[in-house]
Amino acid sequence: MKSGSILVADDNKSALSALSLLLQFEFDTVNCISNPNQIASELRKKDYDIVLLDMNFSAGLNSGNEGLYWLSEIKKYAPSTGVVMITAYADVDLAVKALKKGATDFITKPWHNEKLVATLKAALKLRQANQELQSSKSREISLKKELNKEQEFLWGSSPAMQKVMQMVEKVAKTDASVLITGENGTGKELIARKIHEQSPRHKELLVTVDMGSVPEHLFESELFGHRKGAFTDAREDRTGKFQLAHEGSLFLDEIGNLPLQQQAKLLVALQSRVVVPVGSDKTMPVDIRVISATNCNLEQLIAEQAFREDLLYRLNTIRIELPPLRERGEDIELLACHFLQQYQRKYQRSSLRLNSGAIKKLMSYSWPGNIRELQHTMEKAVILSDGDVLKAEDFIFKPAGRAVQTIQPTLADMEKQMIEEALDKYNGNLSFVADKLGITRQTLYNKIRRYEI
Repeated sequence: MKSGSILVADDNKSALSALSLLLQFEFDTVNCISNPNQIASELRKKDYDIVLLDMNFSAGLNSGNEGLYWLSEIKKYAPSTGVVMITAYADVDLAVKALKKGATDFITKPWHNEKLVATLKAALKLRQANQELQSSKSREISLKKELNKEQEFLWGSSPAMQKVMQMVEKVAKTDASVLITGENGTGKELIARKIHEQSPRHKELLVTVDMGSVPEHLFESELFGHRKGAFTDAREDRTGKFQLAHEGSLFLDEIGNLPLQQQAKLLVALQSRVVVPVGSDKTMPVDIRVISATNCNLEQLIAEQAFREDLLYRLNTIRIELPPLRERGEDIELLACHFLQQYQRKYQRSSLRLNSGAIKKLMSYSWPGNIRELQHTMEKAVILSDGDVLKAEDFIFKPAGRAVQTIQPTLADMEKQMIEEALDKYNGNLSFVADKLGITRQTLYNKIRRYEI
């Protein structure tokens, strides 16, 4: 089957005719020129896969220097195009020079048709393989950029967050293990991402593992990978998180939820920086920077013999404690305005603003769900607001503690609780909550307004 395009450059008109006749059955496009000065213009007009280039164009010359010159010119105009040299004067040194300058192969005249076609087809396959490799590398680079895309993150101006920012800037330049602690919703994953983005490893991946959600029987497979046939459902090889993070960063989220048995396996891998995929007997070295996070008191877990002290030492070279939102003072207003602008764009509500009463109410609330709760609150207010001003009454917060229910809940109570739990579980993503509850977004909005959630 014909494929590819070829440009033939030779001053011998008879040779050109013969080559054109032969190659028209092998390539989609065959173009022949006798004047090498046309090469540049031809390459500008079309992206040729192969150039079949004569070594000598001037009568009486057989040094091959002309061919070497035009080879260099082709590589300037089309560096990825394969070039096969052809000459009536076979010379080993000349062939070596041509190959060093970037030629794919070398053919002598008179040629054997089968050998010539095979050589050109091999050059075409090499060109296509190089293109696929380059495309794969480009996709890999683009994928890493996409996965490591910097998320919008507002530090805030409070002294507590300025201290965190200074710590991040110092730690990011090193390879030290970092433990990030703080309540749920304080932005631990965003801090981990910021550390990675500012580190020398930023061109590689930040791989995240939620340690609390990894099934016990799949722990080693998830982190260290497995080989096909290693267990019943291992239908193909799998690359573990440690290997994916090679030369990048590994973020172990919710590390305090890891059972003791898995803690021991993790400790061995972190100490040795070597993993063995399940079903394999080969060790695989890994070069990773470890960042972990938890909302647990690990020292208390150690005292209760629920967390290994030696693992804490391995993770806790540097500890960054994220303050809860209630301790960040003026950051509450700053973040509220930031999220308001974000959702103004998302929901086309550019004229919407906060009045002083709303700001005062936001500042006086304790925010047990921290930044995540504030973000959810602002999105809900933007969606449900009727006017162009968000007032204090547009923000309805749950009481600090729920009273124990002593009577049978109504269907409305149960529905309200279900919606509240879904909103908490899915971090206020209204589209996702509506989909999981099997209702439309509009129905969800109506119920949120009705139940004053």
